[in-house]
Amino acid sequence: MSISTSSSRDALAVAAQVFYPLHTVRCSGPGIFRSQLSRDIACILDVDDDVNSWSCMPFLLANENETYRPDFLVETVNGLVVIDSNVDAGRPAWVGLKAQEAGYQYDVIDRSALPATRLRNAKDLLRYARYEVSLSDRVRLLALLDENGSLSVADALGAFADAKPIGGLASLFLQRFITMDLDVSLIGPETIVSRKRD
Repeated sequence: MSISTSSSRDALAVAAQVFYPLHTVRCSGPGIFRSQLSRDIACILDVDDDVNSWSCMPFLLANENETYRPDFLVETVNGLVVIDSNVDAGRPAWVGLKAQEAGYQYDVIDRSALPATRLRNAKDLLRYARYEVSLSDRVRLLALLDENGSLSVADALGAFADAKPIGGLASLFLQRFITMDLDVSLIGPETIVSRKRD
């Protein structure tokens, strides 16, 4: 058997440090990261529209007497992907093959593959991952977007009466009610906000 499940307690033993930001949006289970690179990959996963959910160190892959726990299992619109950050020199050569034999795509991500602007924007937004927006603020902003098609961040902030405006905007983005381009530049007053359409 090439995969064995294990408890969250076993996974917790792997993590020795805390990596920031602390909160996640689409993580199923505890957010446990073995490096800042794996935490940064998770930030990108949280703002990727093709990602439905992801989990940290979800299972053990086994090869004879050796076992290895990959960084992530990601559920995307195209299927399940096992992802590792490329920092662990102890990753056995057989991991990719065993992941594929178990029916998963497998990917190893280097720091250089992470889009710097998107990562910075994702980290800024994830500071508000636990922020709650009132129904009235949400409806008010969505109605303004329906009426105008899109708004700048500066104009969208005026829709918030109950929530702190930046926290509310970030929360609605992370909940996929609205969209902003995270790749061109850092989020600022001129960034365009649109209603997210399926």
